[in-house]
Amino acid sequence: MSKEQHITSIGGQAVMEGVMMRGPYKTTVAVRKPDGEIERKIEENGTKTRSAFFKLPIIRGCVNFIDSLVIGMKALMYSAEFVDIEDEEESESKFDRWLENKFGDKIKDIVIYVSIAISLVFSIALFMILPTFLTKGAEKLGSMINGLSYVTDSHLFTSLFEGVIRMIIFIGYLALVSRMKDIRRVFEYHGAEHKTIACYEAGEELTAENVKKYPRFHPRCGTSFLLFVMIVSILLFALLPRVDMVLLRVLMRLALLPVVAGISYELIKWAGRSKSRCVTWLSKPGLWLQKLTTCEPDETQIEVAIASMEPCIPENQEDDRW
Repeated sequence: MSKEQHITSIGGQAVMEGVMMRGPYKTTVAVRKPDGEIERKIEENGTKTRSAFFKLPIIRGCVNFIDSLVIGMKALMYSAEFVDIEDEEESESKFDRWLENKFGDKIKDIVIYVSIAISLVFSIALFMILPTFLTKGAEKLGSMINGLSYVTDSHLFTSLFEGVIRMIIFIGYLALVSRMKDIRRVFEYHGAEHKTIACYEAGEELTAENVKKYPRFHPRCGTSFLLFVMIVSILLFALLPRVDMVLLRVLMRLALLPVVAGISYELIKWAGRSKSRCVTWLSKPGLWLQKLTTCEPDETQIEVAIASMEPCIPENQEDDRW
């Protein structure tokens, strides 16, 4: 299978012992089971059938962000079903059985949405509330030091200091989790996902040998997207009026999050399409950061990524153009 080079809209996510890929018509989760067999779950998605409104710039970024959270969590829950399945059956508690009897098939959906809610609360607390409190603390400290208050009382200081703190927490968090053994395994599948997409975009046949040749870094990675979110938030939050109440500061920033996500999506879409020097320069920090969130995969992991991607490739190549 030889194809012309093109930039695909197909994207993915690493899950436990597997990869999820999402194309214009289908979403596939492929997982390597303990016995070595690859299990696949293929579902139709509504990406191509959305109304014109949800495809508008900025709006589509917000929609894709929410979709990614839901679909990603579903894929993660599905992959978890195949990990240490025997131990899970033996350790099933009475509470687990009660939940299953009470809610039946709906329990999975409940767990997914509760997990998303917990993740959002944790993210808001870590990346929004904590930097705001630390910035407020720095402002109070500056007001107690002669000659420094004129710096810490400025709106520019508030915006830059809070943004830098948020960036440090983000990079530190990634560096910390990348050292965990189980997470490193997921990051290997993340690398397999990137390499497989790059091989497909280069027009080569999707074989393990071909995929191995490509880098594990990709400009459309979610890591790069989150970095854009950090940068865009610093710039947009700087436009907000200065307020002293911490709660009000947090609420104002939360209200702007959909706009931040929408603009960040447009930036990464532009970065994924363009080959200009400016875009190459803008993409470099995200690619550097992927050294923390991706690892080189082995051949078995690449096979899983290929199995995940193949059903997502449409018959008409134009349908998946980025």
